[in-house]
Amino acid sequence: MKRAFLAALGLATTLAMPAAAESLKVGLLLPYSGVYAALGNDIDAGFELGLKTFGAETTATFEILREDTEVKPPVALGKAKKLILQDKVDVVAGIVSSGVLGAVRDMIDGAGVPLIVANAGNDEATGADCSPYITRMSFSNGQVNRPMGAWMAAQGIKKVYTLAPDYAAGRQMIDAFAASYTAAGGEIVGQEFTPFQKTQDFGPYLAQAKASGAEAVYVFYAGGEAISFVKQYDSFGLKAELPLYGSGFLTSPLYVNAEGPAAEGVITALHYVPTIDNAENKTFAEAFTAATGRVPSEFAVQGYDAARALVEATKTGAADREALARALRQVSFDGPRGKTSIDPATNNVVQPIYVYETVAGENGLTQKVLAQLPAEADPVNGCQMAPVSN
Repeated sequence: MKRAFLAALGLATTLAMPAAAESLKVGLLLPYSGVYAALGNDIDAGFELGLKTFGAETTATFEILREDTEVKPPVALGKAKKLILQDKVDVVAGIVSSGVLGAVRDMIDGAGVPLIVANAGNDEATGADCSPYITRMSFSNGQVNRPMGAWMAAQGIKKVYTLAPDYAAGRQMIDAFAASYTAAGGEIVGQEFTPFQKTQDFGPYLAQAKASGAEAVYVFYAGGEAISFVKQYDSFGLKAELPLYGSGFLTSPLYVNAEGPAAEGVITALHYVPTIDNAENKTFAEAFTAATGRVPSEFAVQGYDAARALVEATKTGAADREALARALRQVSFDGPRGKTSIDPATNNVVQPIYVYETVAGENGLTQKVLAQLPAEADPVNGCQMAPVSN
C-alpha cells in the first residue's frame, strides 16, 4: 500500500533512498504562530537543548528544517508534504495539535517517514490509527488522567463534578478520569462540556457544580481557557468549599504565573513538572533555564526527550527511515520525567504520572509533588501495529 501511495506521487525511487548515517535531515513541524505558538517555541527550545546535550553520543549530525503549522490541519499537511517530498527529510518531529496529527497521519504512514510526536495527545494516534512510523514521546489524553481517578478515590473523595471543553481532547481526558474514578468507587454527580474556545463566562457552570453535591471538581482546560477558568473559579469563591483538581495542563508552568494566586492550592496530575526530584531533571531544568530564562514546561521536556529519542535511535546504527522507525520503538532511558520508554504494541510513551499542588515559592508559583503514580502502558485501543518494511 505504501509503494502504491508513493508510485502515485511518482516519487517511489527518491523517497526510498536512504540517508547517510552522518547527516540526517530533521523536519520540525510546529506552530510558530497562532494560539499555540508558545507551546511550539517551548518544544523547539527543548529539542535544540536535547540535541546539544546528547548529540555527541552519536556519530550522526542533524540538520533542522522548521515549518509553521499555524495550528491549521490543511496548512500542516502542505508543510508535511514539503518536508517529505521536496526537502526529503529523514525524520519529522513536533505536532502540537491532535487535529494536525490526524491531518498528516496518512502522509507520514504512506511515505514511511518516522514521526516523533512531541505533544498531540489524541488517543487514536496510538490506538486505532496507530502506525509503525509514528512514535509518541509526549502523552496520550487517557494516560495523564486515568491514574488521577483512582488516586482521588483513595483520598476519600466520594463525589466529583467534571468540566472540560467540548472537543475530542476534553472528552477523552474526562472519560479516562471518570472511568477510573467510578471503578474505584467514586460517583460523578454532574458533567458538562463547555463550548471550546467560545466560553468566556464559566459562572453558570460553576453554579451547577456548587449545587451538585460534589465534594470536588475535576477539569481539563489548557492555555487561555485554563487561565480564565482558574481565575473565575477563585473569584467565584469555590476553592475553600469545593477543591479544584484536574489534568496538569490546567496549571502548566508555561502559563501558571498568568493565573497568579488563583492557582494556589489547585491539585493536578501530569507527566512532568520542573520540581521532579531526580538528577536528570535537575540537569535539564538548570540548562533550560540558563538557555531561555524560564523554567521548563511539559512542552519543553517533550521536545528535549524527542531529541534524545532520535539520538538514541541513531546510536543503534539506524541510518535510513525504516531503521530509524524500528529503533525508535525500542527507545528507553532515565530522563527528567523518570523512567521513559516506548510500548512497542502501540508506539506510545510509558512514563510515571505526578500529582502536584501549585504553591507559592520564593520566586513565584511552583509545584509541590504530592505523589508519583506508577507508569502504565495504555490499552491497545484497537491498534494493530504492522511491522516496518525491510
